[in-house]
Amino acid sequence: MNLPNIVFEHLPDPEAELLADNGPGHRPRILLLYGSLRPESYSHKLALEAERILRQLGAETRVFDPHELPMLDSCGKDHPKVQQLREWSQWSEGQVWVSPERHGTLTGVLKNQIDWLPLEEGSVRPTQGRTLAVMQVSGGSQSFNVVNALRVMGRWMRMVTIPNQSSVPKAWQEFDANGRMRPSPYYDRVVDVMEELIKFTLMVRGRSDYLVDRYSERKGAAEAAALARAAGVVEVAE
Repeated sequence: MNLPNIVFEHLPDPEAELLADNGPGHRPRILLLYGSLRPESYSHKLALEAERILRQLGAETRVFDPHELPMLDSCGKDHPKVQQLREWSQWSEGQVWVSPERHGTLTGVLKNQIDWLPLEEGSVRPTQGRTLAVMQVSGGSQSFNVVNALRVMGRWMRMVTIPNQSSVPKAWQEFDANGRMRPSPYYDRVVDVMEELIKFTLMVRGRSDYLVDRYSERKGAAEAAALARAAGVVEVAE
């Protein structure tokens, strides 16, 4: 094969055995984030409804409360809410992001949570290789602005965003006085999305390091190591 620009030692053939079922024995771990601080938050209600479905499907879940999470860069990362969010993200194997639509996009409340999750911190990447489901609620007609924006962010955070998604229009009509979602095609779609998230999480977890391992990064690491050796830099083992 005539591919002169590829360094083939950093591009091995795919190894099927590394994609075998070697996941951990525990239940899938799913973190849910929602994007409103209102007492009657429909994104919160939808997140809780999704959590019930996930638990029925065998998942272990955590719903992060964004109250008291400071704005990004207004304090250090040692703030208790920031630490909790980052620890829960590292704990998770999949995530659900739910936001209202405001001015045609997601809310600052949800964006602030995502912004506090770094792409990389030392050797830890809190979101890379985790699965992601995206959902939105709207006060008016159905829209897909938020889920489309969340997909872009999920890709940027190096997450495995599942194909299905949920957009709930006129959300004030879709929940009863107890905060439970009424039966409807919109509810069925939420079930579909959570079922798909669990399936993708089971498929990806335990293999995510291999799935997101990149040729360009392997090549770059080798070049950096070669430069370090040439400069006489010696790594000290801890």
